[in-house]
Order: sequence, then structure tokens, then C-alpha cells
Amino acid sequence: MAHLAPRIAALTIDITPGQTALKLLPAGTFRARDGRPAECPYWQLDAALAAALVIAAAQRQTRYVIDYEHQTLNSPVNGQPAPAAGWFGTLEWREDGLYATDVQWTARAAAMIDALEYRYLSPVFAYDKAGNVIALLHVALTNNPALDELPELQVAALSRLVSSTSLIQEDTTMDELIEQLRWLLNLPVGVTADEIKTHLQKLIDQLSDGKGMAAASVDLRQLLASQQTQIAALTANQADPARFVPVDTMRALQQQVASLSAQLQSGSQEQLIAAALADGRLLPAQEAWARELAGSNLAALTSYLATAPRIAALSGTQTGGKPPASDAPTTPDADTLAICQQFGLDPAALKD
Repeated sequence: MAHLAPRIAALTIDITPGQTALKLLPAGTFRARDGRPAECPYWQLDAALAAALVIAAAQRQTRYVIDYEHQTLNSPVNGQPAPAAGWFGTLEWREDGLYATDVQWTARAAAMIDALEYRYLSPVFAYDKAGNVIALLHVALTNNPALDELPELQVAALSRLVSSTSLIQEDTTMDELIEQLRWLLNLPVGVTADEIKTHLQKLIDQLSDGKGMAAASVDLRQLLASQQTQIAALTANQADPARFVPVDTMRALQQQVASLSAQLQSGSQEQLIAAALADGRLLPAQEAWARELAGSNLAALTSYLATAPRIAALSGTQTGGKPPASDAPTTPDADTLAICQQFGLDPAALKD
């Protein structure tokens, strides 16, 4: 992946002979004498930003170099050596800016400063899009106040210096961001930034119902949490095969129960109506009505028959199953026999 070009700048700061604590960068916001930076309103440095620079200095294995006229940048181009004018390794943040507190000048540089042959100090630093100072690269003795505007070859050399010392983390951050997006979108290794952007736009369209970035923002974490809650609820309410029977089986059982209930009800109707006809609570002319009522409301027929009077004449015979008294043989009394004997009659003929 192509690396982003580092943003670099150099300032010009006055120095005086014998200084061992040098102010490298001012506090707050500042600009160069040539009007830069152009891509942001100003450069800025505060206590928080300076703290990262102080830590970076403490972790360095080598000291920062102070060279002559930025020869560290020119050397790859002109092939000339880049001798040091001084060294320092400790940075300190003070109210008015960032200081190098342990500057050691070479004898030659100290003599030139004492002789006022060099008057200015030019620190070179890196900054981000917002103008925040993110790295100190090196410092130079110079007499050129316009050194802030570095020639193109010097910018290229400084870019290599920045990359080799890993002072700018923007490239690494971008690589990590792309790798995380690739994982999130389930894309193969080696996918390009344009491909990631295409898949990311599809996801945005899906979450925004096709409205894209014009729609209200979506809280993806909240959306995922809500869906997980719904899935958990559905899982908890899922039917247990060990506790529930299939719908078809349940319907078959319901049909069997209904059929048995109908048979039992039909048998109960027949018994109820037959008993009522036998004991006179129902007349034969009422049988059809009773069967119709039993088919629609057996309880109503049962209630009716519970209060209906029983008619004895319809439930049995008057003689209790014995022959009528008129049909029973009779024995003539003594007077009748005497009369029959007097007149010569047969007593048996008297029954007719």
C-alpha cells in the first residue's frame, strides 16, 4: 500500500552563545515566516502533544543531531558529509514551549556561535493534517531565515528519514484501520482500499434503508445488541420436541376425542329417550321432537325430563299383569245353587 507523504516543517529560532538549554518549539499555535503551513490554519503544540515527544526522546537509543545547514538532508543529494554541530537527548516541556535541556556543542560549533558566525537554530518536525506536532526529527544551525521552505530534494530525503526512524505513525494507523475493516466486512487478505470502500458503502446502504450517508447515523453496536437480545428471546421460547407433539398428531387426537364424545352423547340420548318413553315422561308423538332437541342441546332435554311427570297408565297395565276380574272363574253361592236346583238350571251357565 502506498504510504502517505509526511508533512514536515522547519522553524528558525535565535540562539545565543553558551546556551545548553535551547527552546526548540513554541507553545500554542505558530506559523513559519514564509506563511506556511498551507494545508492547515497553523501548527500547534501543547502539553499533551509535547508529552509524546518527551517520551519518544527518552526511548531513543541515539541522541538527536544538530547539524550545519540541514546537511543531513542534503547529504544524499550532494554526497558531502554531514558533520554534527551538537547533540542532545532530553526534551522538557515548559510553559512557553519545548526545550532541549542537555545540548552539547562541538568545539567548532561553539566557537562559531561565540563569533556570531551562526545565529539561528532550525528544528525540523513532522505534523498531522490538523497541524499538531507529532515528531521532532533533528535540528540545524543556519543563518537562512527562509529555510522553512525546503527544496524538493530535501523533502524527499526527509521523507526517507521519517520512514526509516518510524516517527510518523499515520501510515501504520491507516494499515491497521484497513485490516480491521477487512475483518469486519469478511474480505480476503490483500483487498484494495477501493474494494473495501465499495463493500462498506453496501453495508451503509443496507443499514440506512438505501438512504446512504444522508440518513441519520446508525448505532451499529446498539443494533447488534438488539438483534442478539431478540435471538436469545426466540431461542428461549423455542418449542421443546420432548415436551410438545407435532400439530398433525394433535389434530388426529382431537378428531378421535370428538368422535368418541359423539358416540357417548348418542348413546346417552338413546338411553334417555327410551327411558322417558317407557315411563310416560315422553309420549310417542314427542319422540321426534325429543331427538331433535337432544342433538342440539342435550342438557335442555335432560332438564325437561327431570321435571316431566310420569304417567302410570302409559308405563304399565291396570291389573298389574293379572287377568281382569271379569275373566276369573266364580263359584255360585248357596242361594244360587238352590235356585238352579229348583228350576233345573245348570249353575255353570250363569256366568254367561
